Amino acid sequence: MSRRCAITGKGVLAGNNVSHANNKTRRRYLPNLQETATYSEILGSMVKLRVSMQGLRTIEHNGGLDAYLLGTANTRLTADALKVKRQIEKAKEAKAA
Repeated sequence: MSRRCAITGKGVLAGNNVSHANNKTRRRYLPNLQETATYSEILGSMVKLRVSMQGLRTIEHNGGLDAYLLGTANTRLTADALKVKRQIEKAKEAKAA
């Protein structure tokens, strides 16, 4: 499983540990990813996603998981988020019909 946020796309960054003697050794900066279950009102169930904490704040700021996914372009979403978005669109069409 990759260390990438399903919502924001944040991933691992690289940099240096710099000692007092100015010795540099490579290190990795990992994103704060959490396996969370967020509620989808249209699906009526919890959806498990691996999201960064910034991704959770983004979801809440946009009015929930459904509103965020439906209002975001497909090119900006990861494969996991696209799969959930398609399920939400299908369920929304089924309820409308």
